[in-house]
Amino acid sequence: MDLLIKNARIVGRKALNDIGIEGERVVKVGKIRGRARRVINAKGMLTSPAFIDPHIHLDKCMIGDEVRPNVSGTLQEAIEIIWERKRRYTTADIVRRAGEVIRTAAMNGTTRMRTHVDVDTISGLKPLKGLLEARRKFKYLMDIQIVAFPQEGILRDPGTEELLYKSMELGADLVGGMPHHERPYSKAKPHIDICFEVAKRFGADIDMHVDETDDPRSRSLEYLAEKTVAEGYQGRVTAGHTCALAAYPDDYARKVIRKVKQANINMITNPVTNLVIQGRGDKQPVRRGITRVKELLAAGVNVTFGQDCVNDAFYPFGRADMLEVANITAHAAHLSTPDEIRTVFQMMTYNAARTLGVLHDYGVVGKRADLVVIDAASVKDAIRMQPDRRWVIKGGKIIAESRSIRRLA
Repeated sequence: MDLLIKNARIVGRKALNDIGIEGERVVKVGKIRGRARRVINAKGMLTSPAFIDPHIHLDKCMIGDEVRPNVSGTLQEAIEIIWERKRRYTTADIVRRAGEVIRTAAMNGTTRMRTHVDVDTISGLKPLKGLLEARRKFKYLMDIQIVAFPQEGILRDPGTEELLYKSMELGADLVGGMPHHERPYSKAKPHIDICFEVAKRFGADIDMHVDETDDPRSRSLEYLAEKTVAEGYQGRVTAGHTCALAAYPDDYARKVIRKVKQANINMITNPVTNLVIQGRGDKQPVRRGITRVKELLAAGVNVTFGQDCVNDAFYPFGRADMLEVANITAHAAHLSTPDEIRTVFQMMTYNAARTLGVLHDYGVVGKRADLVVIDAASVKDAIRMQPDRRWVIKGGKIIAESRSIRRLA
């Protein structure tokens, strides 16, 4: 055996187990006798399939200290702030900034990401080329899916539709969208139609930013669900943010959630950013800015969460740590009972794997050996304490180790 983890407290199992790894795969779980090239003693620490971040923007990360402050704190001002910075992007610049976040995420137990990359007439294909190079350079740490994301719209930014096709030809994996950002709003449906046409041309899946606004009149999610069913794309579409869903009247929200379930759309909430950006114009009570997480889960919809932003014009914080995002999600979505806490942990593991389409090779027994050993005895303590990720394993190889020393004087 190449690697043997002794006395691991595997998530979902009561007894301690050993985990045997050969090459890139877990080959045995139980009490294992025999030799291995390297042995780790987990000493009862929580051991899980490695975390997955299904929604991040690696091309924009770490520019927060290089651009003017977002004085209003709003989404629209953040978009405007980065216009000039995007014009000055270079491949080396993007690789440097994205690399910093990728390395940090790996240290924190993440081995898979899905990143959106701006595709527009401001920066052209420079952001995509930068992330393609970052993906190549850091593939030993992170598996990265890239979404071609028309941040500035498609119809309101003529030339972007052609750039989307070129992005897919260059190596983007999914087609993104942001229909609610079109002006006038009547162009939201044509925006979605264009995204499906591009996706069908390349046999690609779709991952859109949808209704990232407090405005209950922003209703592109319903059409996205209808279009998904009409095109036979069930299970191949992801909707991120969907903040307006929380602002809808309850009866309409229930109707939309039923359609989302019928379309088998994956839903991603991004509380760390949306708690900061949304509700800026409200007096008390201030809207929370996140989607209807509990209602979606209750309806059987696959829901996960992402880091979204790290120190950029949209969000000044973030450290690419899915346990931190899990903690914030649990607070924001009122997920605090024992079952709900387990669900939060599942959202950044198995639910996220389903969203990325890698569930078939994700887990422990017989799966690719992407694991994280957490210095905690339970899922609750992992989320509560944010402890060391003692070992992070990708493809059977240890890629990160961490051990903090803390003591009173």
